[in-house]
Amino acid sequence: MPALDLIALLLVILWAVFLFGGWLWGKDAQRYRRMPLWTRMASSAVLVLLAWYGFLLTPVTGPVAFTRLIAVGMTFGFVGDLFMAGLLPAPNRVLGGISAFGIGHIAYISAIIGYRPVIWWVVVAGLVAATGLYYRIFLRSKEPTPLIWAALPYTLLLASTALLGASLALQLPLFALLAGGGLLFFVSDLILGLELFNHTRFPWLGDWVWLTYGPGQALIVLSIWSALQTAV
Repeated sequence: MPALDLIALLLVILWAVFLFGGWLWGKDAQRYRRMPLWTRMASSAVLVLLAWYGFLLTPVTGPVAFTRLIAVGMTFGFVGDLFMAGLLPAPNRVLGGISAFGIGHIAYISAIIGYRPVIWWVVVAGLVAATGLYYRIFLRSKEPTPLIWAALPYTLLLASTALLGASLALQLPLFALLAGGGLLFFVSDLILGLELFNHTRFPWLGDWVWLTYGPGQALIVLSIWSALQTAV
């Protein structure tokens, strides 16, 4: 874990209090999601503050483009959360959320590609595996809807963030945070896809979406401090 100053550490603690506190103390008789809406949105808002604080810490001779793009990506992630929660107007909240998340991941991917050379065989092999996984879970043995097909490139976009993070981590191990965050985001998306497309139900599904998504976003944001530390 990269070293954090006091402000960053306090923001991380506040994020954890909102996310995990909501999970520990929330209630839901339907056993779908214990986390209240306001604690989920607050946890994402804190990550936006953390990301932009990290950008402000970046010296002009440091990895400015990387930290700025990570902050932009987290900001669009928060917008996606607001769409998914129905707190922003949209004809279709899912498509609004996917669009915002997609823009966020384009920012994450741009940050990684612009930071270090990419080990492309890692990315290509991973995308082939992700496509196979998507086919097995969502396309095989059912009549795919247009939304399922539309979600495939989005899923591969999320997988690309994790794989590019892995490529970077192989060169600079401190960026394992970034790779792990991208993987958790990808897992969260798969869980959400199981609910939306396969109508899968299991206890506390809504919480599992956020218990993977929230830490995933946090690890991606903390890669800002990886960049700051490796730039020293």
